[in-house]
Amino acid sequence: MAEQLLEQVRDLAEGQIDFEGQKLAETIANVALSLVGAIAFIVGYILQDIKLALLITLGGTALTFVVVIPPWPFYNRNPVKWLPVGGGAAAAIPQNIVINEKSLG
Repeated sequence: MAEQLLEQVRDLAEGQIDFEGQKLAETIANVALSLVGAIAFIVGYILQDIKLALLITLGGTALTFVVVIPPWPFYNRNPVKWLPVGGGAAAAIPQNIVINEKSLG
């Protein structure tokens, strides 16, 4: 029982994300941190309270961390199809490779 739970935690921690997921995570991080920074600045300026501005920034950064850092399943919607290991005969023959609009395969 404990071993199954440990295996599930390990799978979650070692989760994979694809290239599109990396791009999405970067976009989410940039937008969220920009919005949080702008909101914190405006609130801090209007209320003249730097402590509140710093707390908003810290909270928003922590929320962004929770959304972006773990390998959530929606970051792996487009998994990459890798070539088989070993490179046998199928890997040696190029298929549909196009260079300068000329097909090589």
